[in-house]
Amino acid sequence: MAHKKAGGSAKNLRDSKPKYRGVKVFGGQKAVAGNIIIRQNWSKYECGNNTYLGSDFSVHAKVDGTVTFSKKKKARFDGRKYLKTVVDVK
Repeated sequence: MAHKKAGGSAKNLRDSKPKYRGVKVFGGQKAVAGNIIIRQNWSKYECGNNTYLGSDFSVHAKVDGTVTFSKKKKARFDGRKYLKTVVDVK
């Protein structure tokens, strides 16, 4: 026989570490080669000129320069078109 009354169980006590995602260097700002411009989960932002995608989908600068953002029309596999944000370093 149990010696304690029903204490219940808490299921919401676990928490994950923050990922600190988002834009780190905004349009018009200077970026040094190797700097992280954007930390993202998947490929929401696309790499353009003088940028590359890291293993965790973060966008890095290849060369020193100014960061610019632009929109680009892309076609999906089913033919629908949508806008994608492209990151460049000039």
